[in-house]
Amino acid sequence: MFWKFDLHTSSHIEQLLEREDVTLRELMEEDDILQECKAQNRRLLLFLSQEHNMREMVQLITTEPSAELEEKSRFKFPNIACELLTSDVSIINDKLGGDDELLEMLYHFLEQEPPLNPLLASFFSKTIGNLIARKTEQVITFLKKKEGFIGLVLKHIDASAMMDLLLRLISCVEPASLRHDVLQWLNEEKLVQRLTELIHTGNDDEVQQSNASQTLCDIIRLSRDQAGQMQESSEDPLLAVLESQESVSELLRNMFEGEKSEASIVNGTQVLLTLLETRRSGLEGLMDLYSQGYERSYTVSSSILNAIEPHLKDFHQILLDPPQKSAILTTVGVLEQPLGNARLHVARLVASLLQTNCPSVCQELSRLNTIDILLDLFFTYTWNNFLHFQVELCVSAILSQPSSPEERKKSKTQLFQRCLLVQRILDAWEENDRIQSEGGTRRGNMGHLTRVANMVVQNLEKGPVQSQISDLIKELPDDCRGRWESFVDETLRETNRRNTVELVSTHNMHSSSEDDDMESPFPNDLSLQQAFSDYQIQQMTANFVDQFGFNDEEFSEHDENINATFDRIAEINFNLDADDNSANAAAFEACCKERIRQFDDADEDEEDIWEEKEINYATQAKSRTRFGVSQSSEGGSRSSLENGQDQEGSGSDEEVNENMETGENCHGYYIGPVRFMRFSNRDKMLLYMRFQ
Repeated sequence: MFWKFDLHTSSHIEQLLEREDVTLRELMEEDDILQECKAQNRRLLLFLSQEHNMREMVQLITTEPSAELEEKSRFKFPNIACELLTSDVSIINDKLGGDDELLEMLYHFLEQEPPLNPLLASFFSKTIGNLIARKTEQVITFLKKKEGFIGLVLKHIDASAMMDLLLRLISCVEPASLRHDVLQWLNEEKLVQRLTELIHTGNDDEVQQSNASQTLCDIIRLSRDQAGQMQESSEDPLLAVLESQESVSELLRNMFEGEKSEASIVNGTQVLLTLLETRRSGLEGLMDLYSQGYERSYTVSSSILNAIEPHLKDFHQILLDPPQKSAILTTVGVLEQPLGNARLHVARLVASLLQTNCPSVCQELSRLNTIDILLDLFFTYTWNNFLHFQVELCVSAILSQPSSPEERKKSKTQLFQRCLLVQRILDAWEENDRIQSEGGTRRGNMGHLTRVANMVVQNLEKGPVQSQISDLIKELPDDCRGRWESFVDETLRETNRRNTVELVSTHNMHSSSEDDDMESPFPNDLSLQQAFSDYQIQQMTANFVDQFGFNDEEFSEHDENINATFDRIAEINFNLDADDNSANAAAFEACCKERIRQFDDADEDEEDIWEEKEINYATQAKSRTRFGVSQSSEGGSRSSLENGQDQEGSGSDEEVNENMETGENCHGYYIGPVRFMRFSNRDKMLLYMRFQ
């Protein structure tokens, strides 16, 4: 292999380091400086860790380059300096994390007036984040001494790199005891309250509001994910504050205080939705989301629901009177009054609240008639599938709620009697049929409408509230109930049948092999697919490679190991039914008769072609009338055969073709076509297995 040869060329960096006057910029011009640094080049690391070089690298990542430089190379050296400082080399980490003067230079970057250069901010955040993970105690001690650190970070929260810095402080500190101390420090600095204050109707900086909201959401998720790593007697202080009724109430006041602002409503609602998340982490949580009835993995804190409940009327008002938005052009025409992000987030919030099964919240939503407003929007904005999905979740949550409390019964009664769910489904379906009959386009909400209709039917047949829904259906007007029954028995059934038809049917598709008329011996069901899926995801064992595929002998020369392909046939375990009268045996015999051409054995003196004997290449081939062609071919001498020439010449094309058909060649060789070859016992066994 190539590594056996000494083809390694010495790096040019080594030659530069031989010079006493070499500069950091000269080394940074070399393409392989990062590679040499991570490869622990001792001379290079000693050079980089010198105090003046460390200062220069920190200066590069915290100072705005001159605007006179070419844009392509303006941030070249700052980028290389950042990569060197974060290359995770111990000598550089020790030098940077243990020198207060270098840390002061880094910290000075935060003291600049906003806005920060986003690229330099990312360099700063990456460098500090690496130090937090590698030199935790030194860096945390340094930052705690800075009283205005959290204020400066929040001052520049419009830069996404500052968000990353805060999250590193929360998630990258080890061990758990030190992490708890950091969380206590951040809580004492009132991090949650400061971020909440940024989500306010009076804040015109939408980017700042968005980043503050995203930071709070990430803190909630990270704190919940790491809750198991904390000590049993300790509690995450940041999460406790976020889930407190006081904190949630403060957030809601900021959202609705003063003039309506879509940014504050959307960003604040995102925090509330994160607080209402109760899914498990990973794939299991994803499956819970789509499970029947959308069951939750654990209950939501009552303090969150108690804080939201008084403000449900404010969210309801947003649905009726959203922040003004200008008309927009869509693929289906001009939309004079768009739905808007604010109303969509309110719909998401209502769906999440209904899934908590909180009786007081359900009662308040029923009193406000919020579901009726959402259904109006469902049928008004026929092309907004984001809204359709949220309304579908709302209907599913109401239908799947247990009916024991009186408040939950009222919500179902309202859905069928006040919201007229059944009548709206029938009217919308008939209107869509009319539009399509006139050559129009099918409405965009018909798929979700079909799912809602099926949801009603399923809960009517076997749902947890089957009796109540059945009574509500019976209370419908006679004409409406008749239309519904006809719709379910005919229209909905036919729609479901069409929706379950395979898009591509393989029933009539055949391969080009000669056995395409045979039925497959394998069952066509989902069990094999499931078994194959299980095989795909199973964990590989240590001897998997030894058991899988072919061995080396099967790749040797064919002449040396002609039976290599069939060596493992003896390992196959199977049972053969020796009953010659079985249907499979009859099919086997029929195939043999069809595939093997019968011979005319009238001439008993004729040579038996199946007899094993030594071939005499010099003899003259006898004419074989049984093949339907009478022909003799004179064999040549051994010398002519060795020279590759025929004794009588090459012969005509017709003779060659006839010889190929009969299984003879021009030199007296007998080449039997496949249908004339003798079946060995092993071949018969394989053919017999094919018909079992």
